Amino acid sequence: MEKRLGIVMHGVTGRMGMNQHLSRSIMAIRRQGGVALSDGTKVVPDPILVGRNAEKLERLALEHGIGRWTTDLDAALRNPRDEVFFDAASTQLRPVLLRKAIAAGKHVYCEKPVATTLGDALSLYRAARKAKIKHGVVQDKLWLPGLLKIKSLRDSGFFGRVLSVRGAFSY
Repeated sequence: MEKRLGIVMHGVTGRMGMNQHLSRSIMAIRRQGGVALSDGTKVVPDPILVGRNAEKLERLALEHGIGRWTTDLDAALRNPRDEVFFDAASTQLRPVLLRKAIAAGKHVYCEKPVATTLGDALSLYRAARKAKIKHGVVQDKLWLPGLLKIKSLRDSGFFGRVLSVRGAFSY
């Protein structure tokens, strides 16, 4: 048995949303036929691409064989067929967008950070809990072996007093 999981994917015309999330994650899952659950059901992502630039969205949808795209986020959030909202757009807009999705009853998953202030982050967490929806934030770098080793060295006092750190990641 196959279950289609409708996902409103906002911000997928940007580098991170397009490469990491759409191309390397959602499309890879679709190519392998979905994710198998213990009961034998396969969950297959069925994204609708959402953003401001219709030309980019249409091109991206065609390139990936996705039949649904729109510049109307509110309409996408009203569609009961789409159960999940994913955001990889501007960090500054994220709290507003996530509140909108939570109010629409969508489960939410987003790029990091969820917000730029602790107050906004806690407010979003509380809203998601109150709405009884699933919610999560990408945390892909936190458990990389190199970062864990650096953390253990820092925690052991190996570096002495740390005044400044600069990290750079590349894809």
